[in-house]
Amino acid sequence: MTTMFRSSADLFADLNRMQTLLDQVFPTGRSSIRSSGAGFPVLNVGTTPGSVEIQALAPGLDPSKLEITVDRGLLVIAGERQTELPPAGERTSVYANERFSGKFRRVVSLPEDADPARVQANYRDGVLRISVAKRESSLPRRIEVN
Repeated sequence: MTTMFRSSADLFADLNRMQTLLDQVFPTGRSSIRSSGAGFPVLNVGTTPGSVEIQALAPGLDPSKLEITVDRGLLVIAGERQTELPPAGERTSVYANERFSGKFRRVVSLPEDADPARVQANYRDGVLRISVAKRESSLPRRIEVN
């Protein structure tokens, strides 16, 4: 007997795959975090009074192979994570492979007050931290009264 209902995990996985395919074919241009490569690395994005802070949770990367660019208000994080699985062969079987490997690219829309000339990036303990300073003209300043 076949069942008419699928588990919610299967349904959401199918919906995510469909959304990814639709985003690739019909880019919407929404100003938000855009991803490809199965959402790797996972991003945290926030602001402080003086900067935009991005944290990419990306264990197992070679920092020298990361490419970070800023162009027309978009911060792009690209690279590749090598697989640690042995090559397929007679004596090798893989029962589960949930770790992402391959090329990835993440794009973050920066706010207008971000200064693309003042970007710092550090990679340590599997976390890529990127700080984009805000323009001096957008920061609050105290005006002295004479």
